Amino acid sequence: NSSAVEKSEKSEQSPNNSSSDKKKPSSSSNSSSKPNKKNDVQPTTQDKYKTDPVPSGKPKPVEPEEQETKDTNLYCTFTITCSTILDNIDDLDPEKIELVPKDGIILKKQKVQFKEGESVYDVLVKVCKDNNIHMESSWTPMYNSAYIEGINNLYEFDCGELSGWMYSVNGVWPDYGCSGYTLHDGDTVVWSYTCDLGRDVGALQGEP
Repeated sequence: NSSAVEKSEKSEQSPNNSSSDKKKPSSSSNSSSKPNKKNDVQPTTQDKYKTDPVPSGKPKPVEPEEQETKDTNLYCTFTITCSTILDNIDDLDPEKIELVPKDGIILKKQKVQFKEGESVYDVLVKVCKDNNIHMESSWTPMYNSAYIEGINNLYEFDCGELSGWMYSVNGVWPDYGCSGYTLHDGDTVVWSYTCDLGRDVGALQGEP
């Protein structure tokens, strides 16, 4: 829950780094930050995994133990980008500069096949393996979710204390971990490295 990032599902006990899911840098991964509040959501308490209410009409997280997959083959598109680092190169760990593509695109938009019931995390693992892209994640029991620590050896905090990985599906930035988001046929997934808790990629914390 891929840095404040990806409701950065990172607990304080998680291993070093990632993007992404819940070790909020002031908050990767992998997730992600404070939940976006919508006017149509009445204030309620978080669930036992500290996930805030999901706006009506938006997919609710699926806990790992409830996940079911079928052999039905579906398709989605995946993109992995760290282009925000190009605008914050002075903040990047000097040893990581060579890992940043000149155009900031680690994986160009790619059509990916997946099985019904698989999560964003499941497909990220598959995509990275098939394209020989490094990816590291950890499990955060507190959020019952995977936390994306690093992709392409770029980890949260590598480009400032507000940096890490986040994911969006069809332009929406879920406020829970990628292992809880079940994909649907035709979904567009983008993993983005943020250097500013999501503001620089269009995912503003605490705002719709």
